[in-house]
This record gives sequence, structure tokens and C-alpha cells, in this order.
Amino acid sequence: MKISIIGTGYVGLTIGACLADKGISVLCMDIDEAKIENLKKGIIPIYEPGLETLVQKTYDNGTLSFTTSAKEAIQFATIVISAVGTPPKPDGSSDLTFIKEVLKAFGKHINSYKIYVNKSTVPVGTGDLCKQIIKEEIVKRGENIEFDVISNPEFLREGNAIYDIQFPDRIIIGSDSQKAKDLLTTLYKKLGEEDVDILYTDIKTAEIIKYASNAMLATKISFINEIANFCELAGGDVRAVAKGIGLDKRIGKSFLNAGVGYGGSCFPKDVAALIHTGKEHGYDFEIIQAVQNTNEKQKLSLLNKLKKQIGPLQNKHIAIWGLAFKPETDDMREAPSLKTIKDLQVEGAQIHAFDPVATKTAQSYIEPLNITYHTDMYEAAKDADALLILTEWNTFRTADLQKLKELMKTPLLLDGRNIYEHEAMQSLGFTYICVGQKHDEKTIRQLKTIKNAVFG
Repeated sequence: MKISIIGTGYVGLTIGACLADKGISVLCMDIDEAKIENLKKGIIPIYEPGLETLVQKTYDNGTLSFTTSAKEAIQFATIVISAVGTPPKPDGSSDLTFIKEVLKAFGKHINSYKIYVNKSTVPVGTGDLCKQIIKEEIVKRGENIEFDVISNPEFLREGNAIYDIQFPDRIIIGSDSQKAKDLLTTLYKKLGEEDVDILYTDIKTAEIIKYASNAMLATKISFINEIANFCELAGGDVRAVAKGIGLDKRIGKSFLNAGVGYGGSCFPKDVAALIHTGKEHGYDFEIIQAVQNTNEKQKLSLLNKLKKQIGPLQNKHIAIWGLAFKPETDDMREAPSLKTIKDLQVEGAQIHAFDPVATKTAQSYIEPLNITYHTDMYEAAKDADALLILTEWNTFRTADLQKLKELMKTPLLLDGRNIYEHEAMQSLGFTYICVGQKHDEKTIRQLKTIKNAVFG
């Protein structure tokens, strides 16, 4: 069996390498010539644990190859997987420019029966658009070549993508063609995934499943952040609350970690796109709109707590640990750190930032104003008036806290990811402000003032 993958970004490259590791011949195509040349040398454009080694291994043994030719990729295989980006437009809708380019190329170069598999996250109804564009291109050639379209959404977690491909919790196959469904099912069986739940649906249902999944997870995050805000005012501990409700099997414990809001390439984009698609169909997603609003407000919470503690931020040395939107990735898309850093720059703070892997990526997202990047987390915190933790990297959990306290000008630590114990930090002499945990009465009064100002 041969597989072609169009797009060598996070999804396409990871899927391609994992398929190739199973002995399947995979050809990955991208229009970026520099990226393709780097991939041939084993240089990958993203950080994902284990991926660089897997790409190099499969390229060396010949099961994985790369090209910049759309014609070559489309004519190479019966199953052609599209994994190009669908970035958000200013109004929240999905930009399908790259999808349309792939569809036109598919229709232009198809030379025998093939299946177009859409892995990209797209609005409901895109499957119909796929059929239309491909058919139009075939008709232009004066030919009549059979093809099918499948919606096969991915559910990969950055930082755990290889595991999620090797051990998926479910597979969604949306198509109106039994022939196409059978071929894709055969592919998954070759991957040794006979025991995985496969749900067969129509294309539109599969497209909605992807958005609904991410919207549900985003809802859990915004929900627990609202509970965290209440805990700070009432004196509770959101971690215990999350554990208590997470023990209910109907709720589950995942995605109940309070913090400074969600980010990344999926949740913000997909929530916005679902809201926009709803409006196009005459429906207002009131709950999902509230999820989006809550998340945007949550990104402001840590900075307001900081200002309450030390006043004006002009020329204050503010250290930041963690730039990526989550650990085990260098992805900076919609990372809460971007909003925090931008606001700190507006306030005139002197920012000293550290991230184990995302610094290079971050520099392309952040204006070079009053910010210094460090390769050592303690160096970033030296002489700091305050330290903000924005990503829960494990290296921060094992930090030498006594050393950190001695290095800082003021032992003020604002933990946006709740990685330390409140009482332990206080006993070490830190002024420790976290998310959704109990504070002394003075701090509670201060936080009530902040919450009233920020959240109303």
C-alpha cells in the first residue's frame, strides 16, 4: 500500500512518519522547497518528542520520502491525505485557501481511482466543496475519473502525537462510499488497530465531530477556570474541587487543570470557527461563545494580580518561565504568554524570558521590545521583581526553589499553572500567587478587587 500526504506541518509529518514506520510507502509533499530539503537531511520544522528520530529512521530505510511535486504525490498513491493548514480569518472563519489549492491539484493530476482523505479541520459542508472542485478540474480535462472523498479528522495532542497515532482512542471515517470506507479501514488494520473503535458516518457528521470534540474540551477548561476564580474569592482550592468532580465518571478528570487559559493551534481556532459556522447556519452557540469569552478574560488574570502586588510595571524586571502554549512543544500559536508579554511591554516592564524549546519560535511571534531571552531559567530570574510561570514544563517542577529565592530581588512568584504547593512556597519565604487556590484574608480581599475590575 502507498500513501501520499500533502502538507508536512505538524499533522502531516507526524502521520507520515508513523505510517512509514509500519512499513507503508509514504510520500510527503510540500511546496516549501527549503523545508523539503531540510527534511531529507533529518531537520524537522517543529518540536515533537521522538519525531526527529522517527523521520530520520524511516527516510533512511526508504519507507518515507519527500517531494515538492503535487503531480508526483497525487499519482503515487491510491489514498491521498490532505493535511494542510486552515488558519483563522479575522472574523473567526476558516481560511480554506490551501485546501482549495490541494483540491485543484488533485483534480488536475488524478490519473486513476483515488481517495481524497481530509485530515485538516474544516467547517461542515467542506466535503461537498471537495467533490465539486475535484469534479470541475476533471471535467476541464474532458475526462471522467472515479474518486471518493473521506473526512477522517485527527485527534492528536501536541507533545503526545506519536503515541496518539499508534494508540488512538477512536477513528472517525466519514464518507458516502462503501468502497472508500473499506480501503481506509484496511489501512488502519495494517497499522494493527483492529481493536480501536471505528465510527462510520457521513462526511458532514465527521466534520462536526472534530469541532464538537475540541469545543467540549475547551468548555471544560473555561469551566474550571471560572470555578478557580470563584475559589480565590471564597477561599477554596480548585485542585481539590477538580479532583472531586473528576472522580465522577460522567465528568472525568481530564482538562480540569485551572490556569491562564488555553491556547495552541486547535482550540482557539476551532472554537471561533464553530461559532462562525453556526452563524452561517442561523444558529448562535451561546455556551461556546461564553467559553471563548471566558478564555480571553482568563489570559488577563495573572497580569492584573501582578500589578496589584507591585504597582506600576515601568522598568520592573519581570521574569517569565514558559512561552509555549503547553509543555513538550514549541508551538506558540495563541499561547497565553503572547498576551501577557504584549501587555507587559505596553506597561514598560523589562522582560526576561526562558523556555526549554520554544524560544526560537517565540521570537517570530513577539515584538523585540524590552525583552531578553535566556538559555538558563535561573539567569532569567536573577534580580527579578517577580516571576511568572506560564507553561508547566517539568523542569520547573524540579527547580531549586531555595536558589531561585536567593537570586530574585523580590521572591514574588505568580504561578499560572499551579505547579507548586501553596503552603510549601509560603514556608520557603515566597509570596506565592496561583490560580484558584486558597489565600489569606488580605490576599482574598485584593483578589476580589481584581476580579470585580476584570470580570465584572
